Amino acid sequence: QVQLVESGGGLVQAGSSLTLSCSTSARTFSSYALGWFRRPPGKEREFVAAISWSGDTTKYADSVKGRFTIYRDNAKNTGSLQMNSLQPDDTAVYYCALMMVSGDFAPQYGYQYWGQGTQVTVSS
Repeated sequence: QVQLVESGGGLVQAGSSLTLSCSTSARTFSSYALGWFRRPPGKEREFVAAISWSGDTTKYADSVKGRFTIYRDNAKNTGSLQMNSLQPDDTAVYYCALMMVSGDFAPQYGYQYWGQGTQVTVSS
């Protein structure tokens, strides 16, 4: 069973930066696309960003484009999400997930493995 663990969440002020990390037990991590999703309070979980297995292709939600950057390190079986210029609307539980089969990055149903999430709270 593949496990993913997110870390790096916390409480920050608007305008701050935060980096989330995702570590995985997947031996073939380099075979998976990596995605980040978030669930704002009282809302559905939504797509944030994703990166292909090779790192060559990335995709971002319009709401974070230009502020967030997704990375991966296949040698260390880790991924990260650099978040800059955080706003209160970015407050959410953030999840990382792995996609085994190449496809559209945005739909949640494309991802087979999920972490438990890490809370990010941005105060105004």
